[in-house]
Amino acid sequence: IPFPSKCVYLLICICEFPTLNFRKTYEYKYEGVVNVGRGIADLAEAGVKLQCTFRITGVSLQTFLLQISDVEFAELNGIVGESYFQVSPSLSKHLTAELNRPFTFEYSKGQVVDIKTGPEVSNTIVNIVRGILEFLHVTLKTTQRVYELNELGIHGVCHSAYAVEENTADKELYVTQVVDISNCIQKAAVYSGMTLAEESKNSKQRGENVIATVKYAYTVNSTDTGGVITKASAEERHHFSPFNVKGGNTKVKATRNIVLLKVMNTIGKPVTGHVKSRGNLMYKVEKGLGPMPVLLINVTNPVSKISDLIKHLAEDNIYHVNSATSSNILALIQLLRKTTYDNLELLWAQLSGNAEHRRWFLDTVVEVTDERVLKFLRSRFKAEDISANEAGQAILLAFNHLSAEPELAEMAKEFLTIHFSKSHFLLWNTVVLSYGSLLYRMCAGVNSCPVSTVQPLLDMATNGLNKNSEAEMVLALKALGNAGHPLSIKTILKFLPGFSVKADSLSTRVQSEAVQSLRHLAVRDPNSVQAIVLTIFADRTLPAEIRMMASTILLETKPPVALISAVAELLLQEKDLQVGSFIYSQLRAISRSRTPDNQYLSTACNIAVKVLAQKFGRLSYRYSKALRLDWFHDDFLTGTSSELHLLRNGTGAIPTQIISKGKLHFIGRILQLVEVGVHTEGLKELFADIPGSTGHFGKADFTAIMRKVNWKSLPRNKPLLSAYLRIFGQEVSFLDLNQDVVQLIIKSLTASKENTIWKIIQNLQKGISWRWTKPYLLLETRFMQPTCLGLPVEMSKYYTALKAITANAKAVINTPPKENLRELLHADISLQTDGFSGATQDFIVFNGINTDLFQCGLQLNSRIVTALPWKIELKKKAKEWNFEVNLDPCKNATELLSVNSNIYAVSRNIEEPSSAKMTPMMPENTNTKQSFPKYEKVPDRFMFSQIIHPKLQFCSESIVFGTAFCTRAEAKRAHYLQEYPLYYFLGFTDFQYSTIVCFIIYTFQYTLHCMQQLLLTLVKEWVTFWSSPYLYFCILILKGMIAAPDPVISVKLLAISPNEKLLGYEVAAYYTLARQRNDMELIISEVAEEGNWKICADLSVDRTQEEAKGHFKWGAECQSYEIGLNISGAGLTDTKPSINAGVNWREVPSFIQVIGKRMREYFPGVSYVMGFSQKHDKNTDHEVSVDFVASSQEGFDVKVKTPKLTVYRQGIPSPFELVVDESDDSDD
Repeated sequence: IPFPSKCVYLLICICEFPTLNFRKTYEYKYEGVVNVGRGIADLAEAGVKLQCTFRITGVSLQTFLLQISDVEFAELNGIVGESYFQVSPSLSKHLTAELNRPFTFEYSKGQVVDIKTGPEVSNTIVNIVRGILEFLHVTLKTTQRVYELNELGIHGVCHSAYAVEENTADKELYVTQVVDISNCIQKAAVYSGMTLAEESKNSKQRGENVIATVKYAYTVNSTDTGGVITKASAEERHHFSPFNVKGGNTKVKATRNIVLLKVMNTIGKPVTGHVKSRGNLMYKVEKGLGPMPVLLINVTNPVSKISDLIKHLAEDNIYHVNSATSSNILALIQLLRKTTYDNLELLWAQLSGNAEHRRWFLDTVVEVTDERVLKFLRSRFKAEDISANEAGQAILLAFNHLSAEPELAEMAKEFLTIHFSKSHFLLWNTVVLSYGSLLYRMCAGVNSCPVSTVQPLLDMATNGLNKNSEAEMVLALKALGNAGHPLSIKTILKFLPGFSVKADSLSTRVQSEAVQSLRHLAVRDPNSVQAIVLTIFADRTLPAEIRMMASTILLETKPPVALISAVAELLLQEKDLQVGSFIYSQLRAISRSRTPDNQYLSTACNIAVKVLAQKFGRLSYRYSKALRLDWFHDDFLTGTSSELHLLRNGTGAIPTQIISKGKLHFIGRILQLVEVGVHTEGLKELFADIPGSTGHFGKADFTAIMRKVNWKSLPRNKPLLSAYLRIFGQEVSFLDLNQDVVQLIIKSLTASKENTIWKIIQNLQKGISWRWTKPYLLLETRFMQPTCLGLPVEMSKYYTALKAITANAKAVINTPPKENLRELLHADISLQTDGFSGATQDFIVFNGINTDLFQCGLQLNSRIVTALPWKIELKKKAKEWNFEVNLDPCKNATELLSVNSNIYAVSRNIEEPSSAKMTPMMPENTNTKQSFPKYEKVPDRFMFSQIIHPKLQFCSESIVFGTAFCTRAEAKRAHYLQEYPLYYFLGFTDFQYSTIVCFIIYTFQYTLHCMQQLLLTLVKEWVTFWSSPYLYFCILILKGMIAAPDPVISVKLLAISPNEKLLGYEVAAYYTLARQRNDMELIISEVAEEGNWKICADLSVDRTQEEAKGHFKWGAECQSYEIGLNISGAGLTDTKPSINAGVNWREVPSFIQVIGKRMREYFPGVSYVMGFSQKHDKNTDHEVSVDFVASSQEGFDVKVKTPKLTVYRQGIPSPFELVVDESDDSDD
C-alpha cells in the first residue's frame, strides 16, 4: 500500500472501530423509505417514509443521549410513477410525541450495547430507534480489507461480509457490509401458526418462498480521536411469494440514508430522566405478534365495541349469510385479544342470556390465545354454566390455538382435574386429546420439554395398565401420541409387545395404539423409534396388524438405505403373506414418490422393490395393501399425497384396519390434512363365532349372521367397531361402537313413545324452527422479521369461514299416532319446510409492514359465497300409496355460488382511519395492450406486457322449470413475455353462478306412486329387520311382486306454468317375474302437448341360460338411437369359469361418435402401457366384447375385441378370491 494510504488507514483504524467523542454533539439527518409492490410501472404499490433530525450527545465516556426532532411521516399508495408520498400530519404529530422522549445507549468499540428509555415507550418506537442507531454498529479490522464474521445486528446474529476501500485524497474510508438475513445463528424472526406443519429440508433445497438481503455502505472520516461516520446508507430487499420466489415474487424494498450535518461542542449536562433498559440492538417482537396486518382498529373501550359487534353479526346472519359482514369476524377477534380477563367475564354476563349472542361469544373468545382464555374457560367449567357440547367445542379450539408456552401448558393441566371435564365421555376425550395437542406444539417451540407437563398423561396410562382398563389405556396412548413428548417413550414401551411382559397380554387394539403413539416421535427422535419398531417388525410371533403398523412408523422415520436393505432381507424370509404384501406395497409406493420428503427414501425403496418383486409382486388385493398417490411441482413448491392402508390378518373379506390420510406439501413444510381410521377387529371376531359363517361375507354368511346375532350379548368392554379422526396430525375425536351404543341406536329407532323420533314428530306437529351459525378462524399463519429501519415486514395468511343454517318445519298428520310410530304408515301426512343454508369463506394474504401505528403492503382478498334456499312440501296419501313433493320455485334471482378475489396496495394508520386506502394492484383504466417503460432496474422480460381482460356470461334456460342458470365470469391479468405462477394471482377475478326467473312457475310437483304390495312388503320387512334382522329382504320384495302390466313404480316431475299447462317428465318402471326369466323395463317420457321424446331401457335375465340382455334407446318414441348390452356366463372351459360381456350399437349421436373416435385413438397405447398384448383383427362392426376367464383362484385372463383390434392379457391379479359357486339358487 502507498505510504499516504497507510497513514490514512492507520489513522482511522487506530482504535479499530468508529468512535464518538462524549464531549461533542453530533447532528444527523435521517430518511427511511419502504416500498412494497412488484417494482413494475403501471402497477400499484404502497410505501411509507420517515424523516427526522437527531442529535447524539455524550453523557459519559460510553453513554450517549439520542434526541429526535422534526419527525415527518408520509404514505404512498398508488400507481408507480403517478403517485407520490403524502405527509400524514396526525401520525407525524403522534410519532413526534413518542420519539421526543429521551433515549440513551451504550456505545463501545463500534458496538451499540444497551438501549434505555422510559418504560411507557412502546416496543414499536424502540424498534424504530434501533433502526436509527444501527448505522453506528460497524466492525472495522486493521489487518484485512475483505473479511467475514458473525455479528449482532437488528436482524439477529447473522453472517456479514465486509469490504473496505480508502480515499486518500479526502482521508475517508468506504466500508461496504452485506448481511445474509437468511443465514443467522440467532434470528430476530417469528413464525406463528405453523407448528403442526413439519419442516422439509429437501423441499427447501428446491426453492424458498422468502429471501432477504441487506447492504450497508458507510463513509468514515478520520479525526484526532478516531473515525466518525459521516454518511451511512442501507438497502434491503425482501422477496416473497406464496410459491417459489424463482417463479415471480413481490418485493419489499427498504432504504435508509443518514448524513452528518454538523458536530458541536456539548454545552451543559444532558438530562436523561428515568430510563429502563430495553435490550441491545436486536429487534424485539411484540408479545402476541401485535395487531393483525389485515386491519387496524382502535382498541380503546373494547367491551362496548365487542358487545355491539356480536349483536350486529348475530342479527345480520340469523336467517342467511351476509357476506358483507364476514370480514368483521377478524375485527371481533382482534378486539377480544385486546381486552382483559375481567372484561371477558363482564361480556359473558351480558351476552350469555341470549342464545345467538352466547354462541357467537363462545365461538370467538377461543381465539384469545393466552392465559385469559384459560382463566375464562376454567371459570365456566367450575361454575358448570355451559353445556358439555359448548365446552367440548371451546376446549378443542382454545387448546389448539393457544400460544405454546410452558406456563400456559401448566395452566391447561388443571382442566384434567376439574370434575366437569368428566361429566360426559365425549367432553373428557376432547379435553385429554386437546391437552396432548397443546404439548406437541409446546415441545416444538422449546429446546427442553419439561416432563411435568406430560406427567398427567403418563400417570393416566400407567393407572389404566394397572387396572387393566382398555378404555383408559387407549385414551392415554392417543393423547401421548398427540403430544409426541420425547420423555414418554419409556411409558409407551410398557404397552409394546416384546418390551414388557404385561404388554404381551394386552389386546391387539391397545398394542396398535401404542405403536401409533410413536408417530410424532418418529420425526423428533428417529433413531430411538427405528430401534423399537424394527424389533417389533422382526418378531414373527406378534399379530400381523401390529407388525404392519410398526413398518408404517419405521418408514415415517425416513430410514437410510442400510435399514431398508435389512427390512428387505427379513421380508425374503417372511412366511406371513399379509405382512409381506403390505410392506412390499408400501416400499413400491414410496419408490414411485415424487415429493421432496421421499427424495432419498424412494431410491432405497426402489432397490428393495427389485429384490422383493419376484416373491410379492403378484399378490392380489386379497392381501394387505398400501396405496399411495402424490405429486409435487417445483415452481409452486406445492404438492399433495394421499395414502390408503388396508390391513388384514387373515383371508376374510373385511380388513381389520382401514386408514386413509392425506398430506399437503407447501413452501418447505408438510401438513397432514385429514386422517381417518377404522378398526374392525371386534366385528370380525363376532362374525367368526357365528355358526355357518364362512368369513367371505356372501349370501350364506349374512343369513347366518343376522339370524344368530344377539345385540344384548355383545361385550361391553370390547368395541365391535372403532373409528378415529385426525386433523393436522392431531387426533381430535374417536368413537367406539360397543353394546351400549348399539342399544342406544336401536332404542332410538324403535316404535315407542319413549324414543327420540316420537318427540321429534310431536314437535313437528307444533312447528319447529332451528337456526345455527358458526364462525371459524381456520388458518392464521404469520411470519415476521425486521427491516433495517426497525419496522417489521410480515407475511401472513388468514382463512375465515362463516356457516349458517336456518330451517322451519311443520307437519300435519291426519289421524296422529297415539301408541306407536307404526300408526304413521296408515296416516295421511303433509310436511312443509323452508329454510336457508349458506357459507362465506374469506382467504386473505398480506405482505408488507405491520405495526400498531400504521400498515402498508400488498393484500390479497379472496371470498367464496355459497347459498341454497329451499321451500318444500311433502305429502303422503296412505290409501293411494302416493307420495308427492311440491317445490316452490324462487321468485327472485338467487346467487348460488360467488367467487371473487383481487390484490390491493393497502395503507392504514391509526390516527386517520378514514384515510385508509386500498388501491387495486391492476387499475381498472389500464389499456388492454401496452408497453412498459423502464422503471429502476426492471429485467428485459418485463419491457412488454399484455393485459388480458376476458369477460364471459351465458345462461342455460329451462322452459320446463321457468328458470335460467346463469354463469358470469370476469378476470384481469397482466401476461408478460415470461410467465410465472405468481402472475396468475396478481389481478382481479370474479365468478358467479346464479338462477334467474324467466317466468313464474306456480309449483314443481314430484309424485311417486308404488304398488301397494311393494310397500306392504317394504314395511313388513323393515319391521322384521329390527325384531329379527335379515338383510336379504330386497330379494323377497322382488319375488313378492305379481306379474302385472301396471308399473311397479311411477314417478312424475311436473311444473305448472302460468297458462296451467303441465310440463315435465314421467318415469315408469315395470317388472315381470317368471320361474326362468325376469324382465325389467324403465321408460322416461316427456310430458307436453307435442312431446314425443322418450328414453327406454330394458333388461332381460334368463337364469337357465345364465344370460342377460339389455337395450338402451332414446329419441322420438325411442327410435332415434340404440345401444345394446349382453352378458353371459360362458360356462366352464377346461374347468375354468368365464364371463362374456358385449356392447353393440346401431345409431348414436355425433358427440358419442367423437368420444368413441378419441377412445379408439388412445386405446392401443393405453392397453400397451397396462401390459396387454394386441393384434389387428377384423371383428364384428359396431360391437365391443370382453371375455373374462378365471385362470386361477388369484387371477384371471382378459380379452377385449373391438372392430379392428384385439387385446389380451393373462394372469391379472384379482382383488378377491375367485370361487366357483355351483349351488342352485333358482328356488331361493
